Amino acid sequence: MKFEDIEMEDVDFEAMLEESFKKSDSDSDLIDGVIVRIDEDDNQVVVDIGRKNEAFMSLEQIKDEDGNIMFEVGDTIPVVITGFRGERANISYELAEKRVALAEFIEEYNDDEEYIIEGVITKKNKGGFVVDVSGLEFFMPKTLSYISPKINPIGKKVKALIVKVDKEKKSVIVSRKELIDRERAETQEIVDKLLKNNAIVRGVIKKITTYGMFVDVGGMDGLVHYSQISHKGPVNPAKYYKEGDEVNVTAIDYDKKKRHLSLSIKDATVDPWKDIDETLKIGDTVTVTVSNIEPYGAFVDLGDELEAFLHVSEISWDKNVKHPKDYIKIGEELDVEIIEIDKAQRRLRVSRKTLLPKPIDIFASEHKVGDVVTGKISSITDFGAFVKLGSVEGLLHNQEISWDKSKNAKNSLKKGQEVTVKIIKIDRENGKISLSKKALEESPITIFAKNHKVGDIVEGKVKDKKDFGIFLSLEDGVDALLRLEDLGPLKADKIEKGQNIRAIITFIDAKSDRIRVSVSRLVRREEREALERLNREQDNSMTFGDILKAQLKRR
Repeated sequence: MKFEDIEMEDVDFEAMLEESFKKSDSDSDLIDGVIVRIDEDDNQVVVDIGRKNEAFMSLEQIKDEDGNIMFEVGDTIPVVITGFRGERANISYELAEKRVALAEFIEEYNDDEEYIIEGVITKKNKGGFVVDVSGLEFFMPKTLSYISPKINPIGKKVKALIVKVDKEKKSVIVSRKELIDRERAETQEIVDKLLKNNAIVRGVIKKITTYGMFVDVGGMDGLVHYSQISHKGPVNPAKYYKEGDEVNVTAIDYDKKKRHLSLSIKDATVDPWKDIDETLKIGDTVTVTVSNIEPYGAFVDLGDELEAFLHVSEISWDKNVKHPKDYIKIGEELDVEIIEIDKAQRRLRVSRKTLLPKPIDIFASEHKVGDVVTGKISSITDFGAFVKLGSVEGLLHNQEISWDKSKNAKNSLKKGQEVTVKIIKIDRENGKISLSKKALEESPITIFAKNHKVGDIVEGKVKDKKDFGIFLSLEDGVDALLRLEDLGPLKADKIEKGQNIRAIITFIDAKSDRIRVSVSRLVRREEREALERLNREQDNSMTFGDILKAQLKRR
């Protein structure tokens, strides 16, 4: 029975006991009878019980477990009169057997010994219950049952203590209450002992579940919740223990109503976090064992009930770690560095990669700015593409992909594509590598500079207007800047995109990709050239006149 089903009643035990004696059957109806007829067709036995009329009972009562009839006509058997049908008695051999067995039990009962019985409740009356114990029927008064009237106890198994045997009345009284009260007292004694001064006791693991372990401590079972097993935090008990193992425990709580004893293994051991400042420091290198692996990282065992977390980002310098199991395995020993100790939160974080050579350092020792390398596009972003170069990645920015400014990573490159690039920067401190694809090609301005020089007159279309000047698109995709102060007779607010403008080259720098042009200088040059032509024409005209005058004088 569950303890929550128990309901105690304040009833006079002696009065109830006397009442049970008064109501108990006397042995005057236990008599001997002689079998006079066995009628298998009607399934009945006719028995002479020494009265005017013969008695009847069912044939099944004198059959054994295999269905064989145990007696013959003429055999004498004990029977009990159970009632009458008219003047004919109804009898029972089975009940007589129980009476005989009970009488033998009572006769052999020793008052000096204690008897704890286990039986099944078969009957219920106003005074209590009949408990069948291997064919023997004992009486359990209601006040000694600890059975709630709200439930039906018929068929329930119970344990009880024999408290009274009356040899004259052939009755046995049992008490479940006595046994339960005794067990409670014993339990309370154990609990008091456990709770006193947080005593540490030795227990035996009886059962392991997903939520904890049941441990026997001095005859009483208590639960060690999975959160009370280790200082590491909640753990799977089956991973550390097996049934039958002995463990040190201490009691942490007891619920009297539910009779629930809570135990702790971790409170019975030294807390490693108490003096952790004296044993570990940030930057320390320790050897650990991988105890559990998750997609986001791994838990590692430092020993002495300490566990640390190794985040996936701290396993390798490789930024594309898909799963920790690709680099480490459960049970593997690793050297790691302590990177965080949070005593308040009882949290340790470690790093494996800080003890490994940085890929950028290895790369920088083998390569220099200006080297040409080949790699594969690992990812594409809005600002460029990352190129996998062995164990490192370099950034190929959009502006370094092509001299054609309309091209970028998304419209000209594909993930997995192999590219040859030039190293233009190695930043070891920040672990960054800058790459260029266009640096391997001759720039349009370089080609332009081979065919043009300062002072050449060019014509271009207005590409863009800024506050400081106008950008002109020249041949082969080369742009030139026409500053506002170099517009000459042109008005900035009158200039439109797509308009053709002639100008003179005033500056070319192929390395910095800069060209400047000027309309003002072009106008001044054209004015100067026009003036020179005019002067030449005037000089030519005066010479001809002078000749004419000279000729006229001679005439």
